[in-house]
Amino acid sequence: MGTPLPLGFIGLFFGTAAFSVLQLDWVAADQGKIIAAAVLAFAVPVQLVACVFGFLARDPIAGTGMGILTGTWGMIGVSTLLGEPGATSSGLGIFLILSGLVIFIPAAAGMAKKLAAAVMILSGTRYIVTGIAETSGISQWMAIAGWTGIALAALSFYAALAFALEDAHHRPVIPVFRGDGAPGGDLDHETAQLEREAGIRNQL
Repeated sequence: MGTPLPLGFIGLFFGTAAFSVLQLDWVAADQGKIIAAAVLAFAVPVQLVACVFGFLARDPIAGTGMGILTGTWGMIGVSTLLGEPGATSSGLGIFLILSGLVIFIPAAAGMAKKLAAAVMILSGTRYIVTGIAETSGISQWMAIAGWTGIALAALSFYAALAFALEDAHHRPVIPVFRGDGAPGGDLDHETAQLEREAGIRNQL
């Protein structure tokens, strides 16, 4: 099974870049509903697919991280569609702060994949900053959130490319900053703990 990470990170790139453009006032506020619809139609479904296949590939860290991203971008998209153009929402802000906090859980658990963990850490930071902007209504915070989103878009683009090339060539082509368990490692090492994993042992 191929890694679902490139697909998930492509969805993240699309979502964060699209909303950053809106937050930085590079497009008119009334374009927010179009951006929200595009994110719901593209970013959310591909991240959901990445979430499902992350768990099927026995990678609960990737599955959990992509699941949180799926739900968060879905909420952002729906809230933007239902809200007034350019308006902020304290309710959405609180949700984003909580989402930013919980995504640090898979990030902390997945530090062996340093690049993927870095994407999740920056995602959490982006959500928290956006949450502060939404709850405070201060334009400077919204600009900071937008630029944080641009940085996240660049990192997620790089991560998608790096993991796609690694999966295609069965070796890192550009740095992925991976610890133990890189593709092409010893099979005995890769399967040493398999019998202890959820889905193999009798109880979760």
